[in-house]
Amino acid sequence: MHDYVYPSIFLAYFMFFIFLVGGIFFLVKSLRHGYWGKNSEDPKYRMLADDEQEMTTRKASEVEG
Repeated sequence: MHDYVYPSIFLAYFMFFIFLVGGIFFLVKSLRHGYWGKNSEDPKYRMLADDEQEMTTRKASEVEG
């Protein structure tokens, strides 16, 4: 009699292991690039400032034109 449960369990454990290793890899990679530091929110505020500047420029050009 063959038991077909073990291959699927081993496959599931292998996939869980791969997902865990992938998650740890990207966590370490993001730590090294500074996404978790005290200045991690700076790009967001820089982007918002650029959008605000663009909107004021656009409004001024619409008034002139």
